[in-house]
Amino acid sequence: IGGKFERFESPEDCILREVREETGLTLTDYRFRGIVTFVCDTWEDAEYMHLFTATGFTGTLRDCDEGVLEWIPRDMLYNLPMWEGDRIFLDLLAENAPFFSLKLVYSGDRLTGAWLDGRRIR
Repeated sequence: IGGKFERFESPEDCILREVREETGLTLTDYRFRGIVTFVCDTWEDAEYMHLFTATGFTGTLRDCDEGVLEWIPRDMLYNLPMWEGDRIFLDLLAENAPFFSLKLVYSGDRLTGAWLDGRRIR
């Protein structure tokens, strides 16, 4: 689930609203896990993604007009199409890494660099 900040929202405000709007669920237990900075040679500005995980919610999953919502078994996640850098932050989330800042740099659709908490890892 994802979306854009509305005026005056914090990351926590945004995730609660986006999840409620897109799924019908209300998060009751969630954690702010990290920030990803995306840089691409064809973009004018960087883009930022705030990562959360959730283990508690109330409500019933409903259809979304922005795409098909589906629970994916964790072991099947890496079979889905994704950008190369997505695997890096998914690994960090899966290994329960502490809060992190990840910078991913692309040339077109090719990952050319990755920095974790300011240290180059690729």
